Amino acid sequence: MKEVRGEVQGDRISLILSGRIDSNNAGDTEAAIRAIADQAPGKPVLIDAEGLEYISSAGLRVILRLRKTNEDVHIINVNPEVYEIFDMTGFTQMMTVDKAYRVVSVEGAEEIGRGANGTIYRIDQDNVVKVYNNADALEEIQHEREVARKALVLGIPTAISYDVVRVNDSYGSVFELLNAKSFSKILAEEPEKMDWCVKEYVDLLKKIHGTLVPKGQLPVLKDTVLSWGEFMKPYLTEEEHEKLMRMINEIPEDDHMVHGDYHTKNVELVDDEVLLIDMDTLAVGHPILELASMYNAFIGYSEYDHNNVKKFQGFDFETALEFWHKVLSAYLETSDEKKIREVEDKARIIGLIRMIRRSIRRKGLETPDGKAEIELWLSELKELLGKTDSLLFRSNELDVEATGENLSKVIGFVTAFLEEADCPLKTQMQIEVAVEEIFVNIANYAYAPEQGNATVRVEVSDDPVTVTIQFIDQGFPYDPLAKQDPDVTMSAEDRQIGGLGIFMAKKSMDDIAYRYENGKNILTMKKKITG
Repeated sequence: MKEVRGEVQGDRISLILSGRIDSNNAGDTEAAIRAIADQAPGKPVLIDAEGLEYISSAGLRVILRLRKTNEDVHIINVNPEVYEIFDMTGFTQMMTVDKAYRVVSVEGAEEIGRGANGTIYRIDQDNVVKVYNNADALEEIQHEREVARKALVLGIPTAISYDVVRVNDSYGSVFELLNAKSFSKILAEEPEKMDWCVKEYVDLLKKIHGTLVPKGQLPVLKDTVLSWGEFMKPYLTEEEHEKLMRMINEIPEDDHMVHGDYHTKNVELVDDEVLLIDMDTLAVGHPILELASMYNAFIGYSEYDHNNVKKFQGFDFETALEFWHKVLSAYLETSDEKKIREVEDKARIIGLIRMIRRSIRRKGLETPDGKAEIELWLSELKELLGKTDSLLFRSNELDVEATGENLSKVIGFVTAFLEEADCPLKTQMQIEVAVEEIFVNIANYAYAPEQGNATVRVEVSDDPVTVTIQFIDQGFPYDPLAKQDPDVTMSAEDRQIGGLGIFMAKKSMDDIAYRYENGKNILTMKKKITG
């Protein structure tokens, strides 16, 4: 017994096959299929085989002849036994054949994460499922699995989906996350761990932003932000909109990774390992684009109604404020409130246009609360546009290959901070001497005979104005300060060659210290600029 139903839906032919297709009914089956397919010759065909119990070689020949007249044939919901027949006979190589998805229920399940495209539930002790908002999410699931694999290959700790399931009228991806606990839950239940969460959260964020992605492998987030900016044209003056678009356009192209939805429900602690989840928003771009979405998650969406962050993250607005401020301070590696506020305002501009657009598209202007919220955000945006000239901020961290050719890049990076702090020329020269000697030492010896990277961090603090420069490499453990200083009083004939570089660095700086930590050489130098 067999049944064939179907219709032409737009540019696609949809067929439903059920029962058994064998030598006895293959002719009738083909006639029924052709009666539907001939209404749209050559169009793509989608066959739902959920009810197909059996198919013989005669039935396969029907499918094959359909494939010859319609190149794009996609068969879905195939049970394991029928799938084995398609696979054995090579049909899975000729066309797309998808197995039926097992059904999973999330009724009563704990919600452990929520993002723009779906919600994550714990379905048992070992596993979680991400249920997508889009009922036709198979392409989204495939995209997320692909970008998650790319992230893992590039060194980002994440979980890879091992199964696709049906959940109500949508689809879900299943992940193994044994005893996982989100940072949101930790902050809500163990507030004494706030500083630990900040450190781990920022460390992972810097790892993400420090990861260079091969060109073309991930979407460019700036393109999306430009579309948000264009949406704002009717709601801003011509001058305001032109300024907004100019600032967005001035954000440089950047092939470093950004998560795109980096909040505490998407960072999980799994058996003492911190993992990133919900990878479908992964992209490349400037860090300010990431900070904007982070600001929205902790502050922006809850500014009008403080209860929103409680509903979304699980902790109160005061905790969100404290966590955001500490994270931004740690990420920028500064306690300077003026600089923190300056970068926050830049992030808010992008965050605000995203929230305004989202709310308007969801009919926010048609409800009193929605309209009040949009008006609040719009007034803040206009105020920020009046006092902000650029969305860029300079990172205080430079990651370069430790080679002599990159010395000028390192010197230029450090000098930019010194000039901004009005560093006297003599002091600047002393600092540059020390920077050169330390970096060249790393380039020559840290990885020899191989090559590796070095990270240079710069922070300028107040009262008195002091510059702190840190060099980090993952080369052989080596303390350059342990070597005895050369005796500079000896004659040229008696002097040993070498050792002068580190000696000059010591003499040029007010303080210099070394430590080996977590497989890294860390050398820190300090110099007072004033006072």
